[in-house]
Amino acid sequence: MDLRQIRHFLAVAEDLNFSRAAERLRMTQPPLSQSILALETELGVRLFVRTKRSVALTPVGADWLPHARQVLADAAALPGIAQRLSQGELGALRVGFVSTADYSVLPDLVSRYKARYPDVAISLQEMTGDLQIEALLDGDIDVGLIIPPPRPSLHPTLAYRRLVTEPLVVAVSEQWLAAARVVPRQGHLRLADVATEPLVLFPRRSSPSFHDVITGYYANNGIAPRMGQQAIQMQTIMSLVSAGMGVALVPRSLENLGRTGVRCVPLEGTPPSIETGLVWRRDNALPTLEGFVAMARHKKQ
Repeated sequence: MDLRQIRHFLAVAEDLNFSRAAERLRMTQPPLSQSILALETELGVRLFVRTKRSVALTPVGADWLPHARQVLADAAALPGIAQRLSQGELGALRVGFVSTADYSVLPDLVSRYKARYPDVAISLQEMTGDLQIEALLDGDIDVGLIIPPPRPSLHPTLAYRRLVTEPLVVAVSEQWLAAARVVPRQGHLRLADVATEPLVLFPRRSSPSFHDVITGYYANNGIAPRMGQQAIQMQTIMSLVSAGMGVALVPRSLENLGRTGVRCVPLEGTPPSIETGLVWRRDNALPTLEGFVAMARHKKQ
């Protein structure tokens, strides 16, 4: 069975006259009759009741008619679908992201992408940076939002684009501030003001760059951090701070989390900063990925 036979069936079913159907199809009647007979033989059912004076659909033929129409409609749509797939307007995109990105670049980027490509199915998965790298190399995600490792250590098959750099602030318990355990000066804190407090931090294996920025900042100020709890999600870190388990140095965008019981206080002087960017496989030619990278490229900082 092929599309030509289905077109022949539809023409006869709509005209209920082989001569008129053949004329509409710009063919002679005998080949049309042979095509319908071959179709019925292949299907093993009769589609038409024929007499010398009339042609009628069998009950099976009448029920098969809408399905045949749908097949032809789907076939007619295939060229357009192929074009839309090639242009990244249809398809799927698997995106990994670190928890910090959820409060900075991710919402805007995904919102703008969905507005431009509403028919692309996006799947989002929160993952630490190290797991994203593994998932990209294994082909389990198409693109990631990460706090990048030092450039020389990024796998050579991966491409990277910086999206945003933001300063770190000190996340402090509101109770500590109310009790003057930590006292900001003119709305800022010095690192020395929290040097003796436990530091809530990402484990280094999950985000070595983030971990090293913070511990390096302590070292540059001549302070040995008092290591407290570790957590791999920013929501958990902020919850631990709220519970009085310590302080944390977090990206300024974490103010958008609005965690009850926590205040983000700017650091005095020149605070350390953290970078978030897009990473993907250089050999991934997925059109939806190309659209996502292009969207990120044109983001206004």
